[in-house]
Amino acid sequence: MRSLILVLALALLAGCAQNPVSGQNDFVMMSESQEIAIGRQNDAQVKQQYHVYESKALQDYVNAIGQRLAKQSHRPGLQYRFTVLDSPEVNAFALPGGYVYITRGILAYLNSEAELAAVLGHEIGHVTARHGVRQQSAAQAANIGLTIASIFVPQLNTPGVSNVVNVAGGALLSGYGREHELEADRLGAQYLARSAYDPQAIIKILRVLKNQELEDIELAKQEGREPRRYSGLFATHPDNDTRLKEVIGEANKLTPATTFEGRAEFLKAIEGLVFNDNSEQGVVRNNRFYHTDLGMVLQFPESWQVHNLPDAVVAISPQGEAKMQMTAGGKAEGTPLEYAQRLAGYGARTQATEINSLPAALFESSDSIGWVIFLNKQAFILQAKGKTRQNLDAHRNEIAAAARSFHAITAEESKLVKPLTIHVITARIGDTYAKLARNSSLGKSAESYLRLINAQYPGGEPQPGQRIKIVE
Repeated sequence: MRSLILVLALALLAGCAQNPVSGQNDFVMMSESQEIAIGRQNDAQVKQQYHVYESKALQDYVNAIGQRLAKQSHRPGLQYRFTVLDSPEVNAFALPGGYVYITRGILAYLNSEAELAAVLGHEIGHVTARHGVRQQSAAQAANIGLTIASIFVPQLNTPGVSNVVNVAGGALLSGYGREHELEADRLGAQYLARSAYDPQAIIKILRVLKNQELEDIELAKQEGREPRRYSGLFATHPDNDTRLKEVIGEANKLTPATTFEGRAEFLKAIEGLVFNDNSEQGVVRNNRFYHTDLGMVLQFPESWQVHNLPDAVVAISPQGEAKMQMTAGGKAEGTPLEYAQRLAGYGARTQATEINSLPAALFESSDSIGWVIFLNKQAFILQAKGKTRQNLDAHRNEIAAAARSFHAITAEESKLVKPLTIHVITARIGDTYAKLARNSSLGKSAESYLRLINAQYPGGEPQPGQRIKIVE
């Protein structure tokens, strides 16, 4: 054990480097050039997974704000890169070395340039304080220390000791979360103030994200899934957090007498922004799912809630007691009946059939009913389940009607497959979000979405002359 402590102590001393923010020594196990190389390598993977949003004007706008903040940071000499990702997820994150990302999903919920600056400033704070580098170094130290020590003390090379080290390392890393987020808030507030933005924009964003999370909790109940809790920016504290207000308050002495909100500039920049799913992910219109790449259309029951998820389209009955899910099942091999038999397994009832002249098969077990449909050498699986068999039987006719609606997309239907986009209008006398929702393509959740993206959730209403966002 003395050997282990000695080895770990030497590793800690060897890995100390001055923190650019605090000026104190931190334990890190990579140089700045290595940090940048890691960021560059992972940047390629991020862009491959999420894709870059195709709007040069928006990319340039976001980059200009990010660069302005970065010049006021503790690492102004670092080459920062700011990228808008083509993802509906509400997210922003940073990689070591100055790579900062923000999704179009979160941009839809912001309402001023100052709020956008608050998101970017927070992520710049993670980079300048080298949070990612410090976390990775802590994990490496725990594993390296055990490996070296076990050479001198073979008794340490056991599963029990390894588990202890892993637990200790995990506790160390989890302990960073709260403090790192607060430090990023504090740094972001400073960079905002030095760039003539109001640091209180951080609090505004926090409220927007918390409201978005609350609404998603309700949708998650209907879908029977876990809520999409935002794990990044401000996730660790509420908007009335005393420490958060303190760290933001520290930046007030740096704030100029006049600050720039930039609401008009921001709304102009996001005009036409894609909202929710992009067309390459398929679109839902009036409970009908269209996908041009897959070449198919499926109509879900009118009263059900439909959600286009990354790997499936899910429809939930009004009371949540039954659910349908459609997935792409890969290459169509053999016959639909053979596919259904492999999928359903022993004991399930299977039957060959046709749906709109497409080869298909029905499969049914004690708790589910489903279809395999072949189209364009691709297998599609539509399966329905109920909380009980009685629930499933109660919705059987609706479920069967949805299956019978499956067909190859027509040329006219292909024209309908375009993404929803944000447009900015001037509210008139008598406008309410309920009224605007009636003309929206967002479906049953339109009113809630309109309130959320305009920061007037749950009960605000537009005022005459106010510039507000709608979705068409």
